[in-house]
Amino acid sequence: MTALAESPAAPADTAKRTPPLAWLGDRGMGASILIAALSATFGVLLIAATNYMAAVIAASPIGDSGTARTIVTVLSVLLIGIAMYVAAIVTANTFATIVAGRTRLIALMRLIGASAQTERSKIARQGLVVGVIGAVIGYVIGIVAAFILVPIVNDALDVTGLDYSPISIATVLPPVAVVLTTWAAAWVGSRRVLAVTPLQALGSSVERTSEDVASKPRVASALTLLILGGALLAIGVMVGLVSPLGVIIAFFGGLISFTGLAFGSTLIMPPILRLVGRMFGNSATARLAAENALRHPERSSRMAIGVVMGVTLVTMFAVAAESAKAVLVRSAGGEEQMIAEISRALDGFASVMMGLVGISAIIAAVGLVNLLTIGIVQRTRELGLLRALGFTNGQVRRMVLLEAAHVAIASLATGLALGVVYGWAGAQSVLGSVRMPPAFTEPMVIFPAIPWGLVVAVIVATALLTLIASVVPTRLATRVAPVQALAVD
Repeated sequence: MTALAESPAAPADTAKRTPPLAWLGDRGMGASILIAALSATFGVLLIAATNYMAAVIAASPIGDSGTARTIVTVLSVLLIGIAMYVAAIVTANTFATIVAGRTRLIALMRLIGASAQTERSKIARQGLVVGVIGAVIGYVIGIVAAFILVPIVNDALDVTGLDYSPISIATVLPPVAVVLTTWAAAWVGSRRVLAVTPLQALGSSVERTSEDVASKPRVASALTLLILGGALLAIGVMVGLVSPLGVIIAFFGGLISFTGLAFGSTLIMPPILRLVGRMFGNSATARLAAENALRHPERSSRMAIGVVMGVTLVTMFAVAAESAKAVLVRSAGGEEQMIAEISRALDGFASVMMGLVGISAIIAAVGLVNLLTIGIVQRTRELGLLRALGFTNGQVRRMVLLEAAHVAIASLATGLALGVVYGWAGAQSVLGSVRMPPAFTEPMVIFPAIPWGLVVAVIVATALLTLIASVVPTRLATRVAPVQALAVD
């Protein structure tokens, strides 16, 4: 009787012993906090840098003109927008992967009476908490870094008596944007919860197959965004023939078209992956790797889109800077001193821009490593089954590495192509209205200049990142005995 009387209290005692934020220890949450912190730090530093440059300009002889300050402000807003956009897609993909791994648990909760909306709201609240933690960390790091950097920059530029403080109301805006973006990304990434049924509690499937994701609304939405974004890009290029303001239209065209690509990645990436699969031969390991990449398009596409984003960003700014350099050198009309000054100024500007864009690329890289790690850990049972059927540890590792190679090569090809197109569109929309010697009358058509050295560096960096991100978790997964792996939910 005593045992019966005490037994109902046991679950309550267990619940009391469970910390309310214990889920922060789940795989993937730490990387999501890191992504939010990076985004907030980047935003705070950009706002602080914008305010600093505005203060320097105000103290200079051109302080009465608002043009320079406007250019700096617009550029900072665009860069912050890009970082938030990248962070939103990476966070949404991370939460989608986490939800895929929780499918059976969510189905069990549905089986005992929980609604899909309740489970989705729970995940959205987790996204809000992740955003708040990351934003606070990022804000503190950003402000501290700004206070450290200001004296260094003052000494480098020989600036004295400047009335400037890194702390302002504007520096609070990026952390707030990070919180809202992470919350929204978690909500979007958790939409799959609505499709989880109680019957899935009896199975162990994690990812949906290609037949499950090829819905007509998804296809229609992706095509609409791609067509609308492409049209805005074209309009921006045409407006750029008469005014540099065409870059604003082209910017939104690029965002919308890439959103269409991300939304329809489960339909766009599989054909590219199929072409890449033919490069790896007909061995059992290669064929299985190719089929795995195609059979679960959501998993492959989530990994691919992060690589595509990073490669596209770096390539886009590099092509735009190189094309702009070529155009402005031509506009100098052969004057060697002016050409040297233009080249030096543009090289310095390009270095700063690539450093800023590199933050967004790092966010995308963190997302790739996170998704690869989560995906491999979630496949412990699948990898254990292959080993039980006769695959050696080496074959399993090669299979996972080949899967990652499929995704990396397809993503590199897509990202490089998009980067060249977006970079050319940006340069054309900004500089198309520049009149060239000797006539100085006709609008100019710019040909994309591709920095091949940077392209090679991007390829090597992506290959190394993919290799490291896939090998380490696979080694951990194959250390588990096949019998134990088969028992994993």
